[in-house]
Amino acid sequence: MNSHSVLNRTLLAVAGLVMLGGGLLVLVGALDLYRRWSLDPPADWPLTGPHDTLVPAADRTRWTDEAWWWPTVIAALTILIALALWWLVAQLRHQHPGRLPVGNPPCDGVELHDSALADALAADTARLPGVHKARVNLTGHPDHPHATFDLTLDPDAHPRDVLPALEGTLHRACRSTGWEQLPARATLRVASHRPHRAE
Repeated sequence: MNSHSVLNRTLLAVAGLVMLGGGLLVLVGALDLYRRWSLDPPADWPLTGPHDTLVPAADRTRWTDEAWWWPTVIAALTILIALALWWLVAQLRHQHPGRLPVGNPPCDGVELHDSALADALAADTARLPGVHKARVNLTGHPDHPHATFDLTLDPDAHPRDVLPALEGTLHRACRSTGWEQLPARATLRVASHRPHRAE
């Protein structure tokens, strides 16, 4: 798992735990469970009964008559929305390595475009026995690319036979580029087929 995925999962986990905890505290207060179950609410927690509000009316209206209040609220919400949109775009954008160095050590002026290597890997993989269709995508940094294989197998193919052959494809790619290794991940699915009718 790369650092980008770790950061995303960590942020999502923290945000989820905060929302879950806050939601449970609001639910317990709204259902009046503190009184029913003789529980002590958290210190300074405003929602201890069904008629309480998270922010008291005095706090909600304290600065509404000030000239700076509404521009500040609008600016803060705009920044929050912009950060959320930036994060969303970052998730949708795949990081492609672009031009890849060839050789070990890399040869000056000799580079390989990531799409060319992906096409070569897909063509080599599609010729393997049992593979109906193959697509390959390269991601990561140019010095440390990662290959993602999306394979559609023939209905009668077995993954245990395809995966060792896929290692041969990766070995040939490393030998051709002069790399020591090419980390890869494969997703396997079976091609749809019509059921055979027994006579």
